[in-house]
Amino acid sequence: MWEKSRVRRMDEIRWWSLMLVCTLVAAVPIDTDKTKATVEAADDGQKPQSTDTGLYYDRYLREVVEVLETDPHFREKIQAADTEDIKSGRISQELDFVSHHIRTRLDELKRQEVARLRVLIKAKLSAPESAGIDRRLFLQKFNHLNHMNPDSFEPRDLDMLIKAATKDLENYDKEHHEEFKRYEMMKEHERREYLKGLDEETRQREEARYEEMKRKHKEHPKINHPGSKDQLREVWQETDGLDPADFDPRTFFMLHDTNSDGFIDEQEMEALFTKELEKAYSPQNEEDDMVEMEEERLRMREHVMNEVDVNQDRLINLAEFLRATEKQEFLEPDGWETVDEQLIYTEEELQEFENHISKTEEDLQRKKEELQRQEEELNKQQQHIQAQRQELQQVVQQMEQKKLPPPPPALPDPAAHFQPVGEQISHLASPQVGNSQPLPPGHLPDAAVVRSQQTP
Repeated sequence: MWEKSRVRRMDEIRWWSLMLVCTLVAAVPIDTDKTKATVEAADDGQKPQSTDTGLYYDRYLREVVEVLETDPHFREKIQAADTEDIKSGRISQELDFVSHHIRTRLDELKRQEVARLRVLIKAKLSAPESAGIDRRLFLQKFNHLNHMNPDSFEPRDLDMLIKAATKDLENYDKEHHEEFKRYEMMKEHERREYLKGLDEETRQREEARYEEMKRKHKEHPKINHPGSKDQLREVWQETDGLDPADFDPRTFFMLHDTNSDGFIDEQEMEALFTKELEKAYSPQNEEDDMVEMEEERLRMREHVMNEVDVNQDRLINLAEFLRATEKQEFLEPDGWETVDEQLIYTEEELQEFENHISKTEEDLQRKKEELQRQEEELNKQQQHIQAQRQELQQVVQQMEQKKLPPPPPALPDPAAHFQPVGEQISHLASPQVGNSQPLPPGHLPDAAVVRSQQTP
């Protein structure tokens, strides 16, 4: 993942440089016959494939460049400009002369970018950790467009975009070295922490194994000085399959200008070091660190660019390349020290790094404990609210029950009082239970007397 990110950034540096620098065909001192491919590629309107820079304004950057490339006037001015005119932003004044529909499209792109930034800023400032951040100071970090004019794309916007992109891309190498330094310190920190948890015998065995791996890594063929005749002639023989005795710098340049644009860019330059790196690094060997290999590749490319890239446009043209092959350093270079032979960090820097890790872990632990405390408090509040809700529901039920009207009186059951005439006679004629003596003539039971008196 780390390596892919590095390659992606390098691809974008190449694309941006080709867009705004490599079109300066007239300014490059190269023989006309050797640059026909460059002119033809420009006439065809072909553009290098763009990739994600990793910049937070990557899409906006690419879309603006693509729109400007469609304007004949602006494209002509870029071709006539020099590198300094582009990097300094002076080329942005030509924006006043592009066609109306191009300006309209640029206005639309800027409004979309402003809207996107507003969403990002709102989300950032609403986060708890952003409490107290000055909004105006925070906006200054977004320096690739003019915030004071959010509706139209002006020359100042192009100037700010070019300068921001140039600065961010040129800072890539420095950021990469710092990232590699942190990687190496973290690797050593984790090794030491691992050893602390071992018993004495196991720890000594692991220390011996570590030293053995370092020794095995250093057992590799000689690494040629990057950009030297020996190094390039080895590529000529091993990669190109040509006789070392027939080595020719001009032919070598044309062979390794893989896209035939008249330049060897940084990606094409790094490809020249593959054979040298394979001498010391292999993914099959436990002792070889592939992240370290990519740092070595970057250091080689930086060294050659510093020696050969005279105008510092991050590209090597044929004239610069041929001039470098005439130097004494090309024929008799000094030895080359690999990454493992150099001091990447001091013990003091490692100690400071470990202190920072310890402090960060303590801060995270405090935040974890605080979040747990807040979670417990929220649970208590939720339980309290639930209890109050249940109590309220009971009160409401009691009030509703008090409001209900009393039940109506029960009506007599007609069937319980109605008796057929035959049953009444038989009842009157039947003797009372428990009284076996017959009534005297003319006497009726008391109940019959009462009923007879009630009859109208």
